[in-house]
Amino acid sequence: MYKKFANRAKEIISEMTLKEKIGQLNQITVTPYMNDVEKLRNMIREGQVGSIILASTATAGNDQQGRIDIDMYNELQKIAVEESRMGIPMLYGRDVIHGHRVVYPLPLASASAFNDELVEKCYRNIAEEAAADGVRWTFSPMLDLCHDPRWGRIVEGPGEDPYVGAQMARACIRGFQGDNLTDKKSIVACAKHYLGYGFSEGGRDYFRTEISDITLQNYVLPAFRAAVDEGVATVMSSFNDINGIPVSGSKKYLTDILRSQLRFNGFVVSDWGAVQMLIHHGYAEDRKDCAKKAIEAGLDLDMCVRCYIENLEMLVNDGEVSIENIDTAVERILCVKLAMGLFDRPYGEKFDYDKEKHLKDARELAAESMVLLKNNGVLPLNKEANIALMGPFTHERRSLLGTWTLDGSESETPNFYEALKNALTNGKLFCTDTSRTYDNSSEISSRADIIILALGESHWTTGERHSVSDISLSKDQIELVNKMHATDKKVVGVFFCGRPMALEGVVENLDAVLYAWHSGSETANAACDILFGDTVPSGKTPVTFPRRSTHIPLYYNTTSSGQPVNGYYGQNPQWNYTDSMASPLYPFGYGLSYTKFEYKNLSADKELISLDSLKLGGKINVSVDVSNIGEYDGKEVVQLYIRDKVASIIRPIRELKGYKKVFLKLGETQTVHFELSYKDLGFYNENGEYLVEKGVFEIYVGENCLTKNIITVKVN
Repeated sequence: MYKKFANRAKEIISEMTLKEKIGQLNQITVTPYMNDVEKLRNMIREGQVGSIILASTATAGNDQQGRIDIDMYNELQKIAVEESRMGIPMLYGRDVIHGHRVVYPLPLASASAFNDELVEKCYRNIAEEAAADGVRWTFSPMLDLCHDPRWGRIVEGPGEDPYVGAQMARACIRGFQGDNLTDKKSIVACAKHYLGYGFSEGGRDYFRTEISDITLQNYVLPAFRAAVDEGVATVMSSFNDINGIPVSGSKKYLTDILRSQLRFNGFVVSDWGAVQMLIHHGYAEDRKDCAKKAIEAGLDLDMCVRCYIENLEMLVNDGEVSIENIDTAVERILCVKLAMGLFDRPYGEKFDYDKEKHLKDARELAAESMVLLKNNGVLPLNKEANIALMGPFTHERRSLLGTWTLDGSESETPNFYEALKNALTNGKLFCTDTSRTYDNSSEISSRADIIILALGESHWTTGERHSVSDISLSKDQIELVNKMHATDKKVVGVFFCGRPMALEGVVENLDAVLYAWHSGSETANAACDILFGDTVPSGKTPVTFPRRSTHIPLYYNTTSSGQPVNGYYGQNPQWNYTDSMASPLYPFGYGLSYTKFEYKNLSADKELISLDSLKLGGKINVSVDVSNIGEYDGKEVVQLYIRDKVASIIRPIRELKGYKKVFLKLGETQTVHFELSYKDLGFYNENGEYLVEKGVFEIYVGENCLTKNIITVKVN
C-alpha cells in the first residue's frame, strides 16, 4: 500500500541533506519549548522535526493534558511547509485511544460486544472527531494479548484471545483509516505495543517477558498479522524485552519478523523514550549506542528523547551507521505522509460532525459491551419500582470514561444516579452516600423494593503505571454487599470496572450482576437501558474471570497437561489447588441474556477432507440451528471453537475460530453458518512457518468456550 509512493519519496530524499533526513526521524512534544517558542520555530525551519506528539507527558492516559489547539498546530505546520527548505509537512499524533470528544467503551469492554461492524462504525466516529481537531495520527489500536488482569493496561487491549485480537485490530483500523487515508475524516492508525508487552511478568508494567517462539507466533503475533493485512500505516515498538533482547533494539522483531515475515511496509515509531531505555535495559552503553542499535534494528521514528537527532549524523559520518539505513527510514515515513495526502492537505481543517449521532452509537456499543453475569430473575426491573441506590460509583463520572481519555468531558458524562432517576417513571429513587461517617444505608434500603449497588474500580487503578497486586473488590464494597444481602431484599450489583475482577464470595450475595465496565460517555445510560429491559444484554466476556487473584494466570486456550488436571474444563480442579476451586468463576465467551437460546443440529457438510483439498481452497461448512426459546427478542453471540487433537506441537484445548452475533425474535430459529478453511486449522512453528497437519479436529459451537456441542472432522 505504501510502497507505491516510494519513487516520489526517493525523489524528495535525493534533495535532502543528512540533517534534514534525520529531522524526519525525530518526534517531539512542544511542552519543553513553551517558554522558548522561537527555538521551536527555528527547529522546524531547519527541518529538525518530522512529527509532533500532542501530549505533554509519557503517561498521558492518566495525566492531565492540554486541550487541542488546531490554530497553533497550523501555525507551526505553516513554518514547516513554507519556511523550511524542503517544505515537508509534519505529522501530528495524539493518544486517541477509545474516543475523542465522545468516549466509547475501553477496548477490552468493546471486545465484549463481539460486534465488529459496530466497533468499526464507532471508531470511524472517533476518527472524524479527532480529524476535526487537526489530529491526523492516533496511537491505537493496542493489540497486546494478556493473561494477567493485574496488569493495568489489560483494559486497553482485546483480552486473552488471538482471534478476538485480530478481529478488533481489523475493525479499529478500518474505522480509523477508512477506505482512503486522504479523506479528511480519516486518521492514521498505529498498532501497538509491538511486541509482547502484555506478557510482563507478574502484571508489573514495563517488566521483562519470557515468551517462547511458539507462544509468540500463535498467541502474541496474530493481532499484529491482522493489523498489517488490514493496511495499518504505523506500528509502535514496545518498552519491554523478550527473552533478554529489548524489542526496540531488536532486528529479529522489528525487521525479520515484522517486515520480512508479516510484510509490514509502513513505519515504526518507538514508544515514548523506548530508544533511550536501551541504556537502562543494560543493552546500550549510551545515547549514541541507543541510536545505533535502534536504527539498525529497523526503528524509524524516535519518540521524544532526541537520540536520533543528536547522534545519527555523527554515527553516519564516522561510518558506524550506513546512510542507506537513514534513507530507508526516511522513505518509510515519507511514504505514509504521501499516502495521507499530507503534502497536498497539510493543515488541520475544522468541520462539523453529528455529535448526537456519535453519542447514540456510543450508547449502543456500551450496551452491547456490558455483560450480564448473573440473574436470579430479578432483571429487568420495573420502571415503577422503588429503588435504593448506594455504593461508591453512585455519583462517579470520571471513572466511567476509563483510562486514556484525553479529550472527553467529565462534566458532560451522566452519572449513574442521574441516569437511573431519568429512567424511572413512577418509581422512587432513594440514594445514600455510604462513605459518610453516619451510614444510613439500612434506613434507605428499608424504604425500597429493590437495592442497586454501584460498585467497581477507579480509572486510577488501570492504565499505564497503574497495575494492582489484587483484583478483588475493595473490603468496604464487600462489606456493603454483605450488609445489603442481609436485608433479605433483592440486590443488584452493577460493576463499573476496567478489568475483570475476582468476585468469589461477592456474587453469591447478589441476585443479579451486570458488568458495565468503564464504557465511556454513555456508560450510565446504557446500564439503565439494560437494567430496565430497553436493551436485552448480549455482551460476552473477552477474558476469563478468575475466582481469586491467586489463580492468575487463568485463560481458556491453554494446552493440555500430561495429567488430567485441566481444571478450567472440569478435570480434577481440586488437583490444581487443594485450598480452592481453580475453575473460572466466569469462562471466556460467557454472558447471559433476558431470553434463552437453544442450540440444535450442529453439523458439518463433510466428515472427511484431504489436506490437499484444503490447500487448494476446500472448506468445511459448519452449521447450527439457534432458537430463541425465551421471553424477549435478543442477540446471541454464536461461537465456534476447534481442537487439533494430535499435532507435532501441543495445541490448545480449544481455540476460537469464529463468532457471529445474530438477532433472533422471540420464537425464531436461524441456521448459523461458519466456514473453516486451511487458514483456520493450522498453527505456526517456531520459525513462523504455517502448518496444517493431518488428523482429527473437534469442532465446538455454542454459547461460550465450555459448550458441549461437538462434532469431529478428519483431515487426511
